[in-house]
Amino acid sequence: MSTSPSTVPPGPDAAGIGRRLRALREERGLSLSLVARRAGIGKATLSGLESGTRNPTLETLWAVTAQLGVPLTAVITGAGGGATVRGTAVAATLLEVFTEAGASYELYRMVVPPGTTQTSPAHHAGVTEHVTVFAGVLRAGPLDAPLVAAAGEHISWCSDVPHGYASIGADEVRATLLIRYPRG
Repeated sequence: MSTSPSTVPPGPDAAGIGRRLRALREERGLSLSLVARRAGIGKATLSGLESGTRNPTLETLWAVTAQLGVPLTAVITGAGGGATVRGTAVAATLLEVFTEAGASYELYRMVVPPGTTQTSPAHHAGVTEHVTVFAGVLRAGPLDAPLVAAAGEHISWCSDVPHGYASIGADEVRATLLIRYPRG
């Protein structure tokens, strides 16, 4: 049984995520209306996220953080290691964040249940995703040119365009997801 994100009670760190979203938006001098419009979500949704009364989905967080020009971990860390975010199909657990002079990286353990599909919004320019599949078969990548990887295979793509994830077949997909965010 699926539950719509608006009916899910706020998770334990919804308030912390909301505080970080609001602080990042205000640091950039952006209005709630502008960020919501650019992220393709309702102003009431963003307001609810910032106040901690709405449970953020992975798709929504990616859409908002892309408009703020920050990686997802800018809003989900602070909850401690192992923060898990859920989208329509993907559950992603943060394993580690790496930084170097030219980029930052987020490493996630990703699970996609059989028969599910998720569309994710574009990240900011130059962001790439790299997936290694350990179980199941995953179709992922740009919506107009998805890639397929089975257990033991790796795929990558530039994710500054709308992209998706789908579990193909009867088995759950278990994979790692590495997201590279260029600096500057």
